[in-house]
Amino acid sequence: MAKKRDENTEKQILEAAKTIFQFKGMDGARMQEIANLAGINKAMLHYYFRSKQLLFEAVFNQAFSTLAPQLNMVLNDESSIEEKVKNFTSNYISFIIKHPYLPNFIIQELNRNPDFIKKIQENSALLNIEKFKKQVILEIKQGYLRPIKGEQLFINILALNIFPFVAKPLIKAFIDENDQGFKKLMEQRKTEVSDFIINAIKK
Repeated sequence: MAKKRDENTEKQILEAAKTIFQFKGMDGARMQEIANLAGINKAMLHYYFRSKQLLFEAVFNQAFSTLAPQLNMVLNDESSIEEKVKNFTSNYISFIIKHPYLPNFIIQELNRNPDFIKKIQENSALLNIEKFKKQVILEIKQGYLRPIKGEQLFINILALNIFPFVAKPLIKAFIDENDQGFKKLMEQRKTEVSDFIINAIKK
């Protein structure tokens, strides 16, 4: 029972920290505020995480490690590039609709602390695009795709999928939509983005 209570307390702390970091960022967050939201005292919070930086890194790693394995599986399976584009887009958008804090969460930390990329690079769940790049070269040679570097194609996929969530307030203002309308628009982008990219690269 003690172990279960410990696991539950840590989960409460990480959920509370995720919420605070999402809205206030690393610099604006306060440990007392996180402790209050988690329903514990500050001493208990420090027992689990000695500093705000360690807590932030735990939240970041938890968030990143939930998405990366899904996308890695898509990039490294045996499907065609066309199917990879469709599946990557669908998986990413579905995940971010459920975890809307993640894109800004990552970008804010990378902007705040550029060295933090080293911690991502050390993460075993980091995306590996080597097979993807080789497959792009192969499908170009086979006449399926127009000439394009695998890295450029991957950046295009990322950009078209990530930007709407990072710029959500701006996009909602431009198109005069509420949260529900934005969510519906993002569901439609699963098809719109993949079709746009496929039409651009297929011969």
